[in-house]
Amino acid sequence: MFVTVLVLLILVNYSPKEEEESAVRKKVRRPSKVKKTLIQRVIPVAICIVFIGGGFYYAKESDVLNDEKLVVYNWGEYIDPEVLTMFEEETGIDIVYEEFETNEILYPKISSGAIAYDVICPSDYMIQRMIENDLLSEINFDNIPNLKNIGKQYLEQSRQFDPENKYSVPYCWGTVGILYNKMMVDEPVDSWSILWDPKYKDNILMQDSVRDAFGVTLKYLGYSLNSIDLDELTEAKNLLIEQKPLVQAYVIDQVRDKMIGNEAALGVIYSGEAIYTQKENPNLEYVIPKEGSNIWIDSWVIPKNAEHKENAEKFINFLCRPDIALMNFEYITYSTPNEAARELIEDESIRNSEIAFPDLSKYDNLETFQYLGTEADQVYGDLWNKVKSS
Repeated sequence: MFVTVLVLLILVNYSPKEEEESAVRKKVRRPSKVKKTLIQRVIPVAICIVFIGGGFYYAKESDVLNDEKLVVYNWGEYIDPEVLTMFEEETGIDIVYEEFETNEILYPKISSGAIAYDVICPSDYMIQRMIENDLLSEINFDNIPNLKNIGKQYLEQSRQFDPENKYSVPYCWGTVGILYNKMMVDEPVDSWSILWDPKYKDNILMQDSVRDAFGVTLKYLGYSLNSIDLDELTEAKNLLIEQKPLVQAYVIDQVRDKMIGNEAALGVIYSGEAIYTQKENPNLEYVIPKEGSNIWIDSWVIPKNAEHKENAEKFINFLCRPDIALMNFEYITYSTPNEAARELIEDESIRNSEIAFPDLSKYDNLETFQYLGTEADQVYGDLWNKVKSS
């Protein structure tokens, strides 16, 4: 468009150099009426048409470009960056990528609707909360043919928070257990009780998370990690206060580095992190305590205000492709629910790892966190504050 306008301006201002007349006299000419009309009326109208037409053209082009876009909101370091590049190259869809640290940071952004994310990756109980508050769109599974690669047991597990499997596609899953250093712990580790053993004072790492800390304690006491019974919660709170002098630190991601560096003997950890730590420090072992634990699933969902729903479904389907799921598993080390991808794992010790892929039929006391409601959240929060301030 700018080139066209430039040419028109040149034409308007261009005046052929008149041939020199004889040295005696020059002939002076008046502009003709035709030329005058052309300059004063026709060309300005033409310029306006070009600008208006160009505006419509570029607006249309902008809409087309805007359609080839996808806004993703995911956990930090929870996807292989090369996967994002491959998706863009294969589909022509540009990804805008943002990260969050906790489900509790994610939720208000989605509930406010201030930013129209197209696809997000919450945990189980947060998906339940979003469904209950009508914040998610149903997925058109006709656009997710690669769902066939997801193990049926994981879809069944998902029914605890997505009862009809309408809103979510499993991405990663795992358990919570105890990581211990064999050089620092010389007794069998099979119970949460070891986290209250005075022998390991200042060598215990607990999760700095209200649901994880209470979940461990409630299971140790023989209760559900989704308990809303005030007496049970108070008993768990008192036990956490009793444990506090033994705890070296309440951590989240730091548990990985501290255990690798032999800075603690015992730590509560997610199974995916345990896989990574074992690669870095062969003296570390992971166990799911006999009292039971949390089994969690992070899944892809589409917010109700998503502006590029079909692109989101293309993205989810892409991530369910076996080779792509394998890339992500190798990058983040969290267990994949993609059974076809698991078959592609070359290292047999990883493919058959009891940490990465435990036989769930052996456990009848694993639970998925559920959303307990605003009042219960407040009770948990108040009790946790009492633990931290004790």
